[in-house]
Order: sequence, then structure tokens, then C-alpha cells
Amino acid sequence: MHITRERLIVYGGVLFFALLPPVASFFGEHYLISLFTRAMIYALAAVSLDLLLGYGKMISLGHAAFVGIGAYVVGIMFFHAADDSLLFGFIGGSENALVVWPAAVLVSAMGALVIGALSLRTSGMHFIMITLAFAQMLFYFAVGLETYGGDDGLPMWNRNRLAGLDLADKLHFYYVCFFLMSVFIFCCTRLVRSRFGLVLRGASTNTRRIRALGVHDVSYKLVCFVIAGAGAGLAGALLANQSEFVSPGLLHWGLSGELMVMVLLGGLGTLFGPVLGAVLFLLLEEFLAIYTEHWMVYFGPVLIIVVLTTKRGIYGLLVGGGGNRGG
Repeated sequence: MHITRERLIVYGGVLFFALLPPVASFFGEHYLISLFTRAMIYALAAVSLDLLLGYGKMISLGHAAFVGIGAYVVGIMFFHAADDSLLFGFIGGSENALVVWPAAVLVSAMGALVIGALSLRTSGMHFIMITLAFAQMLFYFAVGLETYGGDDGLPMWNRNRLAGLDLADKLHFYYVCFFLMSVFIFCCTRLVRSRFGLVLRGASTNTRRIRALGVHDVSYKLVCFVIAGAGAGLAGALLANQSEFVSPGLLHWGLSGELMVMVLLGGLGTLFGPVLGAVLFLLLEEFLAIYTEHWMVYFGPVLIIVVLTTKRGIYGLLVGGGGNRGG
């Protein structure tokens, strides 16, 4: 079988993530395991955003809302499990990942369904602003949740439990995140290559023609919005477990902006590019923050150069065909 450059890069990336923990441990660089765990979680959220930006051409500045919803589901369920109290008077808390994580995905998907159904009644700049407005509404709602820490956030004393694994062990947690990220990317790849993906891309480039064919394009976009929200919710659940802390900052538009930067840096409309973008973003943050707290001032020109000189970000340059837009 002929192996293309794209396949080679993808296989190399899988091998890199699979072998990083033992290699890092061998050289005594254990902090890299935690750093790349965080990178994979952000990559999961960035890939879900790429579904909207790269394939649905839906520019959302409120994607962090679904990350925050997923994280708060985990934090609130943990709170009630530790407090031995009931949520809404009839829902018991839980620390079981097989209960809490699907709940985080489901609630995030439901939130995306509501927000998407309302936001997709608009387009263009109005769509951007309404998604931002919804995210900020949820941000201030979380700030007002005094029972769950309010502006100070909600601490967790340990990570969720997963049968057969110790998520407190950073090696176990690393490979769980690696597995979930890989499964989500695989599912998204199959999705965008299916008839659904073809219709979605067609609707994003020529809505009038798609509607003339009798296709209800808004339904396809809404399904895409819900899937993206569910993926972001899963990322939020993992992020809450890694940091063992949930705060309103996870709902803030600033996180949405960071995810968008990761997508643009890695490669818009590639699915694998956002993984590369998330890794590069966090590595640059880690490196530049050593020298200055204003590291974004130096990161900004890098992003501008990438966006202006490439079609599909760093990933596009690596696989070929990602040269200058004017080419």
C-alpha cells in the first residue's frame, strides 16, 4: 500500500504520543507527561472546533462554553458525591468516570443543541456575536454559583474513578486521554468523509445550490454543532480531572480564542492540524513564559506569519500543498 506523506505524518504522530511517556521517564523529564496530557485535552477541544470552522464554516467565539459545561458537570457531580447531597433534590453525585463523563458529554451536547438552534437562525457576524453572547452568559452564570465556588472556582480532591485504572497515576490518565482523543479524531474523520460531510461542506460553500437540491442545510449544521459541543464537553471533563479544579474561566471567550488560534496555527479543515496546533501553542507558551509573562506579544507574530503564508497552517506545510495563498 502506498503511504502518502499525510499518512506518514499521522502515523508518526500516533507513535510519538504512544512512546512519549516511557521516553520522558527514561530521561527523567516526567513533567512532559503532564504537559502533553494537557496538550491532548486541548487538542480534543480544538478538533471539535475545527468541525465548525473548517468544515461547517461556522465561526464560533463561544466554543469554550461547552468545555466549561463538561467541566462543571464533573465538578458538580464530585461536589455532591463528597457532600453526600442530591442535585436538584433527586440526582446523586458520583465520582465514577463511566457515569460522569458520559453525563458531561450529554449535557454539553444538549447545551449545543439549544445554542446552535438559536444561533443558526443567523449568519455571518451575527452568528459570531450570538455564540459569544451565549458563552459570556454562561460565564457570568457560573460566577454567580456561590454554592459551587462562584468566582473562586470549585476544587476537586481527587480524580474520577475508572474501573481497572488509577486516574491519579499520570501515566494511566495520559493514555486514557490519548485513547479518547484518537477515537474522537477517528470518528470525526469518518464523519467528514461521509455523505454527511459532503453535504456539510457543500452547504458551507454554496447554500443556495444545496437548498435547490432539497437539502435542509441548517439541520446538517445543527448536527455538526451538537457533535462539536459534545467533543468539547468531553475535553472539559478531562480538563477538570487533570487540574482537579473547575472555574468560570473555562467558559470565558478567552479560551475560545485560544482554541481558535490552535486550529489556525495547526491547520484549518484538517482535523489532525489542530492537534499539532495545540502542541505547538502549549510548548511555545511553556518556553516563552520562562522569559516573560507577556509571551503572547512574541507569539502573535508567529501566528500572523503562519496565517498569511500558508493555506492549511503548519500541518499543510508538512503534508505539502500548504504554500502561500497567492500561489
